[in-house]
Amino acid sequence: MMATHHHEEHTHAQPVSFYAKTLWVLMALLVVTVWAGFLKLPDWLGITVALTIAVTKATIVIMNFMHVRFSSKLAWLFAGAGFFWLIIMFAFAFADYASRHWEPVQGW
Repeated sequence: MMATHHHEEHTHAQPVSFYAKTLWVLMALLVVTVWAGFLKLPDWLGITVALTIAVTKATIVIMNFMHVRFSSKLAWLFAGAGFFWLIIMFAFAFADYASRHWEPVQGW
């Protein structure tokens, strides 16, 4: 006797228009990033705007091009853990930057 194995493939093929719309959203966010770079914003606000746009673009890429949107809960967990780790790394970097006293040193 021969056993048969029935396995259904669950593919989530997206139409080309979906990827074209994603491309246009990313290009629009690129234009917003360049435009925000020319604004005379305070340092903290400029960094906040740039990081917000960057996180938005990264989320779009992860969800659409890396197919996390249609993946298992485990993939969502690892993608979320990656973002959480990124937040921790930025928090340490900003804490280090904020704790420095930029005093002029003689001889420089």
